[in-house]
Amino acid sequence: MCGLAGWVAYDHDLSAHGGTASAMTETLACRGPDDRGVWISPHAILGHRRLSIIDLEGGRQPMHVTGEGDGLPVLVYTGEVYNYRELKDELAGLGHDFRTSSDTEVVLHAYLEWGEHFAERLNGMYALALWDPRTEELLLVRDRMGVKPLFYYPTPDGVLFGSEAKAVLAHPDAEAVVDREGLAEIFAIINTPGHAVFKGMHEVVPGTVVRFHRGGHTTRTYWQLEARPHTDDLDTTITRIRELLEDIVERQLVADVKVGTLLSGGLDSSAITALAAKVFRDQGKQERIKAFSIDFKNNEENFRGNGIWMDPDTPYAIDVARQSGAEHIVVELENHHVLDEDVRMRVLRAQDLPISTGDMEHSLYHLCKALKEQVTVALSGETADELFGGYNWFFDKEAVEGDTFPWYDAWRRLGGLDTMKEIGLWDRLGLDEYVAKRYAEALAEVPRLEGESADEARMRELSYLNISRWENFLLDRKDRISMAASLEVRVPFTDHRLVEYVFNVPWAMKTFDGREKSLLRAAASHVLPESVLERKKSPYPSTQDVEYVRALRAKVEALLDGSPVLDLVPAEGIRTLLDKPVESYAGLGGLWGMRAVMERLVEFDAWVKEYDVRVEW
Repeated sequence: MCGLAGWVAYDHDLSAHGGTASAMTETLACRGPDDRGVWISPHAILGHRRLSIIDLEGGRQPMHVTGEGDGLPVLVYTGEVYNYRELKDELAGLGHDFRTSSDTEVVLHAYLEWGEHFAERLNGMYALALWDPRTEELLLVRDRMGVKPLFYYPTPDGVLFGSEAKAVLAHPDAEAVVDREGLAEIFAIINTPGHAVFKGMHEVVPGTVVRFHRGGHTTRTYWQLEARPHTDDLDTTITRIRELLEDIVERQLVADVKVGTLLSGGLDSSAITALAAKVFRDQGKQERIKAFSIDFKNNEENFRGNGIWMDPDTPYAIDVARQSGAEHIVVELENHHVLDEDVRMRVLRAQDLPISTGDMEHSLYHLCKALKEQVTVALSGETADELFGGYNWFFDKEAVEGDTFPWYDAWRRLGGLDTMKEIGLWDRLGLDEYVAKRYAEALAEVPRLEGESADEARMRELSYLNISRWENFLLDRKDRISMAASLEVRVPFTDHRLVEYVFNVPWAMKTFDGREKSLLRAAASHVLPESVLERKKSPYPSTQDVEYVRALRAKVEALLDGSPVLDLVPAEGIRTLLDKPVESYAGLGGLWGMRAVMERLVEFDAWVKEYDVRVEW
C-alpha cells in the first residue's frame, strides 16, 4: 500500500535537506513498515515507505527508469493498479524493457509512453508523485474514486506533499492552522472534495492530475461521472453487473501476500466474500479465504433494533461463511477495547482530524489489527450503498424532496442535528449558510441526461451526492484506520467500470423489486444464502452497552475543566449534554446522533492538543 511524501523548491537547493524529507516520510511508517527510501536532487525530494504486496524484492521506491542518476522520471507510488499485467504487455510491445514484475514500474513506463494521460489507462486505487527532471515538473495523481489520499501545500517557490496531512505538517514551513471554514468542514459532515481542513493545505481531488512547474500549478480532470442513456434491459443489466463483479474481485485478489475479506454479514461484504471464495475454489487453491467480522461481547443479548440498526451481524456472517466455504474469524470486543486511550489516540493520529463516529472507528482499528496478524490485504464492501441505493435516505420522502444533503435527515432523526443546534455549535459556526453553499456547489456538478424525468433526475442527484461526498468520508476512514494497522484494504465496488455503469442505471431498475440494492442482490444471488438476500441493510455495528456511554460522559464532563472545545461550545452547552438522562442516548434505540456529537467534541479537544492546532476565527 505504502505512503509517500516530498518537497519541491525551485529557488532553493534541497541537497542538504534530507533530514527534513526523512522526518516527513517517517510519519508514514505505518503505511509502509517493510521498507523506506528517499531520493534527493537540487530541486525535488521524494520519500517513500513501503508495504510490500507485489514483487516483494523488486518493487522498491523511489523508482527510476533504469537507475538512479539516469536523468529520467522518478516515481513514488501508493496503491495497486489492477490492470498492470495488460498494460505491461502493451508497453513491452511498444519497446519498453522491464527490470521488475511490480505494478509500480508499469506505471512509470506508462508515463514515459503516454505522458500525463497515462492516468486514463490505469484501473486501480492509487496516489502518486512523479518528478520529471527533464522538465522540472512534478505530477500528483489520484485515482478516480479517491480511495488513496494525497495532500499538497503550496509554498512561495514550490510545494510540499504527502499521503497524509501529518507528512506535510512535519515540514517546518507548514502550520497546523484551522479557520472558520475548516471548522465548518469538520462539524458539517460534508466532505468537500479538495478540502483538507488545514489552512493552506489541499487534497488532490479524485480523478485529477495536478502539475507543478516554475510558473505555479495547473489541475486537469481526467475522469468524472457522466450521464449516459442506459439501453440494457433488466436481465442484461443484472448479468453485466455480475460479470463485472466477478472480474473485479478476481483482479483484486492478485497479491504476493495473504489476502482476506472484511465480512459484516450485510449484502455488500457478503457478496465480496462469497465471490472471493468462489475465485479461490475456481483456481484450485487448497486454502480457504479468511473472512473477518467484528462483534461486541453479549451483543446478541443486549441488542435492541431500531430503524437504522435492524439486527446483529454475526449470525448472517456465519451463514455466508458456511455456504461459501470461507474461514470465518470473529473479533469480539468489550468496552475497554474501544475506550482505551492509546487506541483512541492511534485512531486520531491515523485520521489527522477529529472526524469521529465514535466506537465504530476504534473497533475498526481493533478489527484491522486482528486481520494484519493473519493477512496483509483485505477486500471490503464500501461504495455499494452509494452506487446501488442502500441507505434509508434514498427511500425517505423528506430526504428525497429536501433541499440539502440527504444524510442530514438521518442525522436529524438520530438526534445529531438537534444536539448541535441545542448546544449552540451549529449557529456559532454558521453551518446553515455553509451547508447551503456546499450543497449548491455539489448540485451544479451533477451530470444531466436530456429527457430524463424529474423523479429520475432527482435520484441521479442523490446518487451523485452520495458517491462524490458521503463516500469520501467512508473511503478515507477505511484507508486511514486500516493503514494505521499496516493493512491494505481494497474496495471492489469502486472499480470505475462498475461505477460508470451502475450510476447510469435508472432508479426504477435499481429498485425493480421495491427494495434497496435490488440489482446487487440479484447479481449476487448465485453465491449468497437466502438469509442475507432477504436481510434489510444494517450499518457497521456500534456498542449498545450503557457503561460505554457513562465512560463517554465522564470524558465530556472533563472538558469543563478547561478545553479548546469551550471556544466553540459554551460551558452551559456542555452541561446541557450532561443533563440528559443516560437512557436518552445509551442504546441504538436512543438518540445515537447525540452520542456522536459528544464523541466529536472529545475528539476535537484531543486533536487541538495533539496537533497543536491554532484556531483562527
